[in-house]
Amino acid sequence: TCLFAWACFLCADIAWRNNGMMAIELVTSRLPAHPRQWLRYLNLFIIAAFLLYVIWLGLSLSWTSRVRSFQGIPEISYSWVTMSMPVGAALLLITTLLKIREERRGLGEALGAAATDVM
Repeated sequence: TCLFAWACFLCADIAWRNNGMMAIELVTSRLPAHPRQWLRYLNLFIIAAFLLYVIWLGLSLSWTSRVRSFQGIPEISYSWVTMSMPVGAALLLITTLLKIREERRGLGEALGAAATDVM
């Protein structure tokens, strides 16, 4: 149970870093490049806000479950399992912030290219 929870969150971060998450691009693929980029930017900020909430909720859950122990292993606190949630969300948040930084660089380059096309 403990290792499964940790593996899920750590593998989610690996998939997010490698763009391995599933995406439905039915509407966004038909948009022009500039609105598509802004929509992706908005999506990343929504994900970041959600991950901040998950970190807070996970820390609260870990604090609440600190007195609970594994069944059959009374020496180990169940907080070791529940800490996978805020730690995994923090790693996902770092990845999301890196993606926002990459998107900002790409947006700046795209705006610069558009400005030179106009001139």
